[in-house]
Amino acid sequence: MAPNFMTVHFDEQNPNNEKGKEAGARRSLAGLDYSPLPRITGRSFLLATFVSMGGLLFGYDTGQISGFLEMPDFLDRFAQTNSDGDKAFSTVRSGLIVGLLSIGTLIGALVAAPISDRIGRKFSISGWTWIIAIGFVIQISANRDWVQIMMGRWVAGLGVGALSLLVPMFQAETAPPWIRGGMVCCYQLFITMGIFLAACFNYGTVTHQRYSSASWRIVIGIGWVFTLILGIGILFLPDTPRFDYRKGKVDRARDTLCKVYGATPNHWAIHTQMEEIDSKLRAENQIKGNPVKEFVQMFKAPRMAYRIFLGMALQMFQQLTGANYFFYYGTTIFSSVSIDSYKTQIILNTINFLVTFIGLYIVEHYGRRKSLIAGSSWMFICFLIFASVGHFALDRGDPTNTPKAGVAMIVFACLFILGFATTWGPMIWTIMAEIFPSRYRAKGMALATASNWLWNFLLAFFTPFITKDIDFRYGYVFAGCNLLGGLIVYFFVIEGQGRTLEEIDTMYLERVNPRKSAKWVPPPPEEMSRIRKQAGTDIETAAQHHGSSDDETLARPSGVTDGGNGHKKEENAGAMHRE
Repeated sequence: MAPNFMTVHFDEQNPNNEKGKEAGARRSLAGLDYSPLPRITGRSFLLATFVSMGGLLFGYDTGQISGFLEMPDFLDRFAQTNSDGDKAFSTVRSGLIVGLLSIGTLIGALVAAPISDRIGRKFSISGWTWIIAIGFVIQISANRDWVQIMMGRWVAGLGVGALSLLVPMFQAETAPPWIRGGMVCCYQLFITMGIFLAACFNYGTVTHQRYSSASWRIVIGIGWVFTLILGIGILFLPDTPRFDYRKGKVDRARDTLCKVYGATPNHWAIHTQMEEIDSKLRAENQIKGNPVKEFVQMFKAPRMAYRIFLGMALQMFQQLTGANYFFYYGTTIFSSVSIDSYKTQIILNTINFLVTFIGLYIVEHYGRRKSLIAGSSWMFICFLIFASVGHFALDRGDPTNTPKAGVAMIVFACLFILGFATTWGPMIWTIMAEIFPSRYRAKGMALATASNWLWNFLLAFFTPFITKDIDFRYGYVFAGCNLLGGLIVYFFVIEGQGRTLEEIDTMYLERVNPRKSAKWVPPPPEEMSRIRKQAGTDIETAAQHHGSSDDETLARPSGVTDGGNGHKKEENAGAMHRE
């Protein structure tokens, strides 16, 4: 069993093999190498871990601010003095310091893609990492000007938002199909690791440097070291095969694939991947036109407006689960129940990090719909109890009078994180990559991601105002949103487990009932191709309607032919969601 798991076999693709003949393998490729390949190579492991440091920076910058807001020296320097002579952040100031990061991320995510198309993925990642480093320097050099902290977080947010798009793109364009899904999920895993590390460093510095600026400057400085490692180290990696191919560096693209796959240039996996890159880029080149016209056409395409608004709604409800209520303001929340808030944050973030591994298993073994609905129900119950205990049982005037209530709140906060990190945390990003057809995938995902960052900012900014007025009853708002989010999934989200991207697109075009989608039987490939061609949602079928006037603008590598492999290409792309 172990050898089968650690190696990838290609018997069904080999026309010289009985399995291949039964599966209808392409006879024109009989001369290729079909030997088994290692599932994970040293290069692919490096790709998963090193490049995912972009996710670590994302999580680290998100997690560190929660502890800063309660550090004595940070309060003394940047908070306001109240009528009692104590230092405290006003709702406006804390909201701006926390929330402006999200405005930066929104801008960075929107402008990163066109820049990376010009200068390349790795140089873009390096450049935006240095933007984060500049943001950290602005913050660490602040003396008593809270606006400098706020603007430093905004600058860092530009880089964080760009990396949130570029790192998964870099991984998806380079990783083998059989580990592509796990590779992109590794980015999500590193986000949770970054949040966890920030909580640990916050606890360490506030314990040993409580009344010194080192309590928060050391934490930012460690993050700055991470930016150096990624910003310089990424330059020693090759760019993605897709980008190199687009720039005419065909041999370099093939060489990169061979090293990452652990294969020879004549291997079937290398040949078909080069074939797919060539076909997609030629199709993209043919349908290029007025960006505004293409954007408008996207909303007019069959079932695209439905999918765009569904994607934006799912991203909105991911924020409205209330997870960032704990990640952004967890230290402040638990300091109000007279419990060591820094230790509590470590507990919450440890759970968030570790159970994300479980989420990677659940998403492919229990399906999207069941998992998200179960997660919504679980989080609804947790927030209902959390809010009720906080409002009715906790003595907010003197929490030491009700220690059991404080412990109960921490327990249900941990249970909430367990539900979030295994369902709504990783799975929404999986669904985003599935629901949009190839022609509009980049634009659709950009709009959905913009929805995520917008609601991220709104929650970060307005949470201090809301909690000031309704205290822990805020939890009832999140409980209601979790319930509503589950209903959205039940009525509108199609089950994509085990489906190719082509099949999922067809399900939306055919208006398959989401509640019955798990039992849907796909039509023959020819019928699916006809449906999608008629709708014009696939990038290759769309290109056919634009003629072939630009065919010569992209060089075709020697031996690469289309060979009627369109359906197989979608299966390869879909593999990233099935592995």
